[in-house]
Amino acid sequence: MMFGSKQSGINAYAKVGLETGVVDASPLKLTIMLYEGAVTACIRAQQAIQKQDITQKGEYISKAISIIESGLRTSLNKRAGGEVALNLDQLYEYMIRTLMQASLRQDSAKVNEVQQLLMELKGAWETLEKSGMSRLAQQNALENSAIAEKAQAYQHLAMAGA
Repeated sequence: MMFGSKQSGINAYAKVGLETGVVDASPLKLTIMLYEGAVTACIRAQQAIQKQDITQKGEYISKAISIIESGLRTSLNKRAGGEVALNLDQLYEYMIRTLMQASLRQDSAKVNEVQQLLMELKGAWETLEKSGMSRLAQQNALENSAIAEKAQAYQHLAMAGA
């Protein structure tokens, strides 16, 4: 067969679609995509824990941690973002610690806790995206947005885990 299997073609198409989506995405959309990836990794980690598949659990928890640490956390601009960015940084740190503990203890509930936090934050970012604000208006609105409220509401979690 000249072109390989149908599945490899589908996978290649999906990869091109994802790469095109990343190239064309605004910073706001990229942030949402990072949240989606971390949520998906958490869901799959929970499934692996239920199946007692330690290898898969480790891979998916590592993927979630990597997205949170290397994607979401490192993209924070603490100087420009002020208190909101600092609160998010603490929340991301809490999520990473919680996922590490979940991995060690095979604790699906802890993974679910992080998944819920990620989904709430993702929803706040999606609200900003749907509002159609300009990039400058989006940056200015962050302080008064649902993201600020969520970060502050969960700041006690980060402090409790410190």
